[in-house]
Amino acid sequence: MAIDRRPAEQTLDTSLLGRNISLRYSDTWLAYSIFGLRIVMAWVFLQAGLEKWAEGGWGDPLAWSSAGFLNNAIAEANPLYGVFTWFADYAAIVDPLVVFGQVLIGLALLFGVFFRFAALMGAIQMLFFWTAAWQGGLAAGFPVEHGYFVDSTFVYLLLLFGLAAWGAGRVMGLDARLEKAGVVRRNPWLRYLLG
Repeated sequence: MAIDRRPAEQTLDTSLLGRNISLRYSDTWLAYSIFGLRIVMAWVFLQAGLEKWAEGGWGDPLAWSSAGFLNNAIAEANPLYGVFTWFADYAAIVDPLVVFGQVLIGLALLFGVFFRFAALMGAIQMLFFWTAAWQGGLAAGFPVEHGYFVDSTFVYLLLLFGLAAWGAGRVMGLDARLEKAGVVRRNPWLRYLLG
């Protein structure tokens, strides 16, 4: 008797932009792709945070400073130029938020713990980085270094949104176990942070 080893398929029926959509997908390959993308995004954040942390040696995690970037790299044509130069005045607050935030977001994504909260925090950070990359405003088409509108931080933002929507923390992550915990069952609102 032969065993059928084809990946299980499902059908997703939904509406997108007012149009009905139906697509078939493989449960197996979806799980692999979600897990793989989660690990890649974890690496992006961990590597960025650890590089900043190590800049002054591991003993001085706050040697890295955002002030140079915020004062010198933001284009004056950027409509948010004033906001970013204001952030530069508060580098003592911004710097630990960036360094430790990136490390903690990376670890949360890696282990799939409080995934949706980590993805939201990562997406907010990417939103700031993306808007900092604008070299002009709406009339100029929001130019970024290698084109218009879309750069890697925008792609990361969308990936984090998609991974959170699919509940990537449940795919070989700790969130799958946390959701079964009594405290989560008694406080269902915590599920919005997990997944």
